[in-house]
Amino acid sequence: MFSGPSAHAGNVDFVMFYIVSISVVLLLGITATMIYFVFKYNRKKGHKPKDIHGNIVLETVWIVIPTILVLSMFYYGYMGFREFRYVPKDAFVIDVVARQWQWQFKYGDGKTTDTLYVPINKQIKLNLESLDVNHSLYIPAFRIKQDVLYGIKNYMMLTPDELGSFDIACAEYCGLDHWQMYTKLVVMPQDKFNEWYNTK
Repeated sequence: MFSGPSAHAGNVDFVMFYIVSISVVLLLGITATMIYFVFKYNRKKGHKPKDIHGNIVLETVWIVIPTILVLSMFYYGYMGFREFRYVPKDAFVIDVVARQWQWQFKYGDGKTTDTLYVPINKQIKLNLESLDVNHSLYIPAFRIKQDVLYGIKNYMMLTPDELGSFDIACAEYCGLDHWQMYTKLVVMPQDKFNEWYNTK
């Protein structure tokens, strides 16, 4: 159900589904309770109001259940974030340079392209740098986005599990032609990538 071109995309989809599901259940539950109270406690002639005193069990449940729900949301969100930031020793490193209004990808052998080529099933570290203003590297299919800030070096991790071509966009308004700051991520079989990478 929660599949995508990377395991991270599936994790992000699961967290979103989990949070939205809890929100919908709470919305329906609270709405139903409000409607019930409207009819049960509407003003009637001869009705004498009485004070409602504390209920330890109800108050405890009201604190414990929301706390568990919020902590579970934090846990799943943090696990996805930790995966997104963890850099293994054997990660393949690519330098990403952003400028108005294009992306540039620099590989260890000196190869430079305006399209991001990566091998499948390989952990990729993208070192991010801006030469002018703030940008944001966004790959929608992979559910990843990272700001590329002028004067600050940043990075993001990427592990593609599916072959194909995927959109890359700038998600931070960066000037007049921001709208056309698009390129592609191309995921290749390892042998095809090696052939491309070693071709001068």
